[in-house]
Amino acid sequence: MIIKETDHLLITNGRVFSQPMTPERAQRLTDDIEDSEQVDAFVSRFGRLQDTLGNRLLPELLDALGESVGAVIDNLDRAENLGLVSSAEQWMVVRRLRNQMVHEYIESSSVLSDALESGHAFASELEATSVAMMRMLGAHEWGDKATIEKFLAARGSS
Repeated sequence: MIIKETDHLLITNGRVFSQPMTPERAQRLTDDIEDSEQVDAFVSRFGRLQDTLGNRLLPELLDALGESVGAVIDNLDRAENLGLVSSAEQWMVVRRLRNQMVHEYIESSSVLSDALESGHAFASELEATSVAMMRMLGAHEWGDKATIEKFLAARGSS
C-alpha cells in the first residue's frame, strides 16, 4: 500500500505543480474543473500517505522494534530519533496544514496557494519517510524482500 500511495502522490504532485500555485491560479480553481480535480487528487493522496505513514505504519514499526507506542507526537519524536522523519515538529505543522489545502473551504486564495505550495514542498519528505520506513522493513526482513528492493531501487536507494 505504501508503495502505490507514494507513487500516486508523486505523479499527482508533478502534474499539479508543473506550474506554480499562485493566488491567481488558486482563485481560478472554482471555474477550472480539470485543475480543481487534480488539486483534489493531490490533497487526498497527500493526506492518505501521511495518515498511512504516521498513523498506521509508524506505530506498527515502533511496536515491532519493541518501542512504546503513544500519542502521535510521541511516535513522531521517536521516529525522528530513529531517522525515519527529519522533523517531528514539521510533520505536525503539515498535519494541521492539510485543512487549509481543501479549496472548497478556504476563502483566501493566498492562504490556499501557500498551503498547497507547502504541501508540495513536503511531498518529498513524505517520499523520504516512505523510503526510510521501507529500508527499515527490509533491514529487519519484514515484508516482501523483492518488493522492498524494487521500491528502493526505483528511488536510487537501497
